Amino acid sequence: MSPSGMAGITENRRTARNVSSSRPAQNGTGPAESEPDALTIGRRIRYLRTSKGMTLDDLASAIDRAPSQVSTLENGKREPKFSQLQAIARALGAGVDDLLSAEPPSERDALEIELERAQRGPLFATLGLEGVRIGKSLPHDALATILALHRELERLHSERAATPEEARRANGELRDDMRAKDNYLPELEQVAKALLADVGHTSGPLPQRMAAEIAAHLGFTLHYVSDLPHSTRSVIDTRYRRVYLPSKGFRGRSNTRSALLQALASHVLDHTEPRDYGEFLRQRVEANYLAAALMVPEKPGVKFLRDAKDERAIAIEDLRDAFGVSFETAAHRFTNLATRHLGIPVHFMKVHESGILHKAYENDGVRFPSDALGAVEGQHVCKQWTARRVFDVEDRFNPYAQYTDTTSGTYWCTSRVENTPDGAFSVSVGVPFAHVKWFEGRETTERRASRCPDESCCRRPPQELSEKWGDFAWPSARPHASMLAAMPSGAYPGVETTEVYKFLERHAPED
Repeated sequence: MSPSGMAGITENRRTARNVSSSRPAQNGTGPAESEPDALTIGRRIRYLRTSKGMTLDDLASAIDRAPSQVSTLENGKREPKFSQLQAIARALGAGVDDLLSAEPPSERDALEIELERAQRGPLFATLGLEGVRIGKSLPHDALATILALHRELERLHSERAATPEEARRANGELRDDMRAKDNYLPELEQVAKALLADVGHTSGPLPQRMAAEIAAHLGFTLHYVSDLPHSTRSVIDTRYRRVYLPSKGFRGRSNTRSALLQALASHVLDHTEPRDYGEFLRQRVEANYLAAALMVPEKPGVKFLRDAKDERAIAIEDLRDAFGVSFETAAHRFTNLATRHLGIPVHFMKVHESGILHKAYENDGVRFPSDALGAVEGQHVCKQWTARRVFDVEDRFNPYAQYTDTTSGTYWCTSRVENTPDGAFSVSVGVPFAHVKWFEGRETTERRASRCPDESCCRRPPQELSEKWGDFAWPSARPHASMLAAMPSGAYPGVETTEVYKFLERHAPED
């Protein structure tokens, strides 16, 4: 790997880390806040005072205040007035800006501020413990240990707080964010472009061989195994620079390119243990996006779609075939590029054969089914929509297209069914009626009307059946695991860490 190539990847990692919207610090454990609080101001006053060799009495006398008042300010128990700050700054031979800096004056002060904030916080209050007196007599290692214990308690508390409501909120926020960006992340497009240039891929589908070259370029070797942990698609060993993938035919998968690129994407983007469910979801979106951008690069992908639009013959199947990807990857990639480069608003759905909505995106005004909190994941899709009708179509080799009149307008949608180890899913891409002129399949005569969320559309059973069976039916639901646990515990949600560690131990080369 050339130094220049590695430098390019490093720079792109820095860029990619800024893809996500800014994330708040974790209660004092992260970067300093942009505005100083009374604690920080007080510590800066004390630091400057002691640096000048002044006592509390000296400073109190200089600003015509009692020593107890100065002590209160330095301990952050009272926020000083601006006139007081000016007097203190003059007495210390400093500027007011020196006192108002948000940065703690030293590492020790940073730890003391963090502990003081923690002891004043709600989590510490629930423990029913007396606060530790913070001062010079508190050893540094004791201070660090107390903070480490508090951080771990805070982490466990946050983990338990990842309720289904939190999951729905996080999904909703991410969906709103991606809608605002038209599902297009230019920073990740640049990362993909740089990676492809580094391995010399210029056009056409990205073959498995070239995906392996990307891995080698990043310093990894590939290892295909039949005992991959059941909760994983791939495993990266950063110690020995190995990527473990399922062997051919394992779990019904014959092409591991997508799993490889998603694993490498997480490495390139410096993903670490997610701090909350929202970050977990965002990391998945970023990894999937970068993998798709490598398989369907922006420049040739946009050219292909623009040519198809000029011919009024856009087809997700053609994009799939041209770049050798799955229909779902092609559909995802189309939503990345359609609005930004073609001016076409769009929606996407992935629906289980049971009718449950698993993934969704829209910026075209379509109204997905939602609960009272606005969450769409886990909701039943209307039986009249294309995403449900496609399951009744006998011809599974050709796409199914349909017009649907909904409460928010008329939409055209194309859909296919894909079989997975978790069952059959329909993957659908749709657009408002005004934009169907650009697509293959617009000549379909299939048309349905949906009145959902009105229950009389497809939710309410016929009266005759309700009268006959209403008092006698007691079905047992078969919920998906993700509906029961918003964020499984562990370093990587949904993954059994012990199983992964045992796997790595089995396959690690002998030192």
